Amino acid sequence: MTGTMDLGGVIVATTLAFREDDSAPAGLAVDYDRFAEHVDFLMRSGCRGVGPNGSLGEYSSLTDEERRRVIQVAVEAVDGRGIVVAGAHGVGSHQARRWAELAREDGADGVLLLPPTLYRADEGEVIAHYEEVAKAGLPIMAYNNPFDTKVDLVPSLVAKLAEIPEVVAIKEFSGDVRRVYEIRELCDIDVIAGADDVLFELMVNGAVGWFAGYPNAFPTEAVELYDLCARGDWHEAKALYEQLVAVFRWDSRTEFVQAIKLSMDLCGNSYGGPTRPPRGPLSAEQRAQVTADTERALAALAAR
Repeated sequence: MTGTMDLGGVIVATTLAFREDDSAPAGLAVDYDRFAEHVDFLMRSGCRGVGPNGSLGEYSSLTDEERRRVIQVAVEAVDGRGIVVAGAHGVGSHQARRWAELAREDGADGVLLLPPTLYRADEGEVIAHYEEVAKAGLPIMAYNNPFDTKVDLVPSLVAKLAEIPEVVAIKEFSGDVRRVYEIRELCDIDVIAGADDVLFELMVNGAVGWFAGYPNAFPTEAVELYDLCARGDWHEAKALYEQLVAVFRWDSRTEFVQAIKLSMDLCGNSYGGPTRPPRGPLSAEQRAQVTADTERALAALAAR
């Protein structure tokens, strides 16, 4: 079964709450209740959907059992109000296909899929990876993150992936805003803004959706920003974006998970909390900078 996904809107790459538990990996157990509350909060704030088990959801530090349960909880919490795009990333296509099959079984609407992780695949291997995962039968949003995977899904390769019927979108995280035009010239695929600090520029160039990190902390404002862009109200959108872009930059930094969780705690609408290893706490300097950037955004938003 090949479906489509309406990706117009803010799909939040969800963070995952942990609670202290000496018997759990690294002394931190997944707090499914808090996670469900967070997903509900995002949906009530007007988001289009959620993207659990991405790198922001710390999928790589979860047990297999935890990773599957996260998707089940997300589907249950969304409760038909939007879509669930489950991270199905894997070292090889057999692992990724299995995660996609489980996501389908558990009610996800589609999957987000990196090229093979931990291995610098060539073009043929990347295409084979997506072809194999496509056999699970869910729509696929390919994910270009050349910083983490060391594989760049350049526009010419995206065009080849777009020939796979299940590959319906590309989450573009390279930071190169010129690519939207290049991709759209080569193929018919939804280009999704994948980095918060180039959201405005990508939307101006024709991105149709936003797969987002910082809306975990600022969902209402993110939805407003997206809607302004989608309507072409560029002056208003730019004014709002300028108040948020400094804190949004943390979405493109190595410590983005810790930073976004701290911002969530500072905003007070949802629980961020600790991260599991290998992610450790922010340094005092980083913590002070995230705090300053978040508080500056909150003050600007309050003064509107």
